[in-house]
Amino acid sequence: MKKIKYFLEFIFVYSLLFIFKVIGYRNASNLGEKIGILLGPLFRSKIKIINNLKNSNIGNSDSDREILIRRMWGNYGRILAEYPFLEKFKKKIFKKYIKIEGTEYLEEIKKNKQKVVFVSGHFNNFELMAMHIENSGLEVAAIYRPLNNIFLNTIMENIRLNHICKKQIKKGKAGTKELLKLFKNGYSIALMIDQRVSEGIKSNFFNRPALTTTIPAQLVKKYNIQVVPIYIERKDKIYFKMYINKPIIFDKNKSLDEITSDLNKNLEKMILKNPDQWIWSHDRWK
Repeated sequence: MKKIKYFLEFIFVYSLLFIFKVIGYRNASNLGEKIGILLGPLFRSKIKIINNLKNSNIGNSDSDREILIRRMWGNYGRILAEYPFLEKFKKKIFKKYIKIEGTEYLEEIKKNKQKVVFVSGHFNNFELMAMHIENSGLEVAAIYRPLNNIFLNTIMENIRLNHICKKQIKKGKAGTKELLKLFKNGYSIALMIDQRVSEGIKSNFFNRPALTTTIPAQLVKKYNIQVVPIYIERKDKIYFKMYINKPIIFDKNKSLDEITSDLNKNLEKMILKNPDQWIWSHDRWK
């Protein structure tokens, strides 16, 4: 039954992606917002999202949170609608839609032939971040979590390999081994640190313990490398601004817990810039 469900989802999403491509970027993104607002609540518990927001002290009232949730689903829908156009972002045909701040840090990393860890979260069209790093001339490997839907995952993997970042590493033990191999061969690493990971450690995130990856902290401890936070925000619906932040130089004598906690605090600051542009529907504190 699960395969049938996944296949029907695949047909639906594939049909949407075809429609989005036909009607063009602006129309697709605007339509995606409407679809996200309409269908998003059918897939995730509203109570869970409200509780996540309340427990994180986001929003001054339930009506504030209702507006935020609506915008969040709209953003979800826009992200989906923008997948058929990632190729044009990759080829810089759509460069007018995105502005980058902090490119001097990438140039410095490239000039010094450094290896770093880029960290971020699932903000807006998060795929654009690893794409820009690679477009800047840096060798980078991105860690990703495969979709549960095997049919949709095939499409997403093809899009990511062809239009985002050539080196894609599946999350997990086998992926960690591949990551270390690429790192030793000169690749920087890019990963999202906002997902719950079973192999992580409990670290405070909005004042509650949440299982968090220790990969950045482990690389800092072992190789004494810098961590570069990246953030992307949506502007005027179809435009983006990406921020490459100043590299963080950690004291390698800090513990894994301390480094991981510091990075979670950094992530919180990013989320608080635009709370409606982060994914609150995940059970991050499970």
